[in-house]
Amino acid sequence: MQGRKRILLTDDQRRVLAVKGKALGRKTLRELTTIVTPDTILRWHRELVAQKWDYSDQRKAVGRPRIRQVIVDLILQFARENPTWGYDRIQGALSNVGYQISDTTVGNVLKAHGIEPAPDRQRTGVWSTFLKSHWDVLAAIDFTTIEVWTKGGLVTYYLLFVLELKTRRVHFAGCTPHPDGYWMRQIVRNLTDAEDGFLLGKQFVLMDRDGKFSSAFRQVLNDAGCVPLRLPPRSPDLNSYVERFFRSLKSETLDRMIFFSERSLRRAVTAYLEHYHAERNHQGLSNELIEPGPEVRAVVGQIECRERLGGMLRYYHRGAA
Repeated sequence: MQGRKRILLTDDQRRVLAVKGKALGRKTLRELTTIVTPDTILRWHRELVAQKWDYSDQRKAVGRPRIRQVIVDLILQFARENPTWGYDRIQGALSNVGYQISDTTVGNVLKAHGIEPAPDRQRTGVWSTFLKSHWDVLAAIDFTTIEVWTKGGLVTYYLLFVLELKTRRVHFAGCTPHPDGYWMRQIVRNLTDAEDGFLLGKQFVLMDRDGKFSSAFRQVLNDAGCVPLRLPPRSPDLNSYVERFFRSLKSETLDRMIFFSERSLRRAVTAYLEHYHAERNHQGLSNELIEPGPEVRAVVGQIECRERLGGMLRYYHRGAA
């Protein structure tokens, strides 16, 4: 101790003090002012001596040999990718690929890695597995906000977007400074319209617990055959596809502009969505476009640039030959 503050030493620093302290001896150490007690320094020295003569790492292993890591990895893979498989089923799958182990060993490996038996895995499930198994009929909905200058000063506008998870297509449902119950009911009617509603054919819609997604809003979805899936509180990672879209929308457009009316805001959002669907490559889609035009595969013709929002958004393509 030095005063009231404890000094934390590294192993190398302890080794240096131990060697020097042993050379000085206990009596001399007690006559000196040190940052640790003489007994501590000498104990460090004894530990260094013990480590020198420690050959435990060279002992031959006794008892049953440890299971090979490749088998452990396969057990974990089979269990995670197949929630309904029990110990015997996993044992059989391992036998198919040339690894003969007991079902007890399978159970021990799963328990050691915190994986429940098959009945419990079926109940809990994996969120990513659920999403991928419902790609075709799954959508997500959420709000983002932007400040707009008006005659009365800054006004917060709420922008509502709906995203189709499989294709990443995004629909701009609307924007308003007052997303009250009447506005929300009209929006959900538009989304579930029997002829051209964006949610036509969807069976599930991910949404957070925002009060604007009221019971009346959710009832309209249910009546249209689209089940609203409300996510746990404070869990944006469970609606990550929409959150990632918002990040792109803001960083590439909204955060780089100042809006003085709802009209200018709508114009910018519309321009961005046109760019987002037909001109922006998406890493989640193997770096492809959502709605590629006929010019995408062209290999001849002069390279041209299409600009939106005054050059803020650019798309390079080959012109008609």
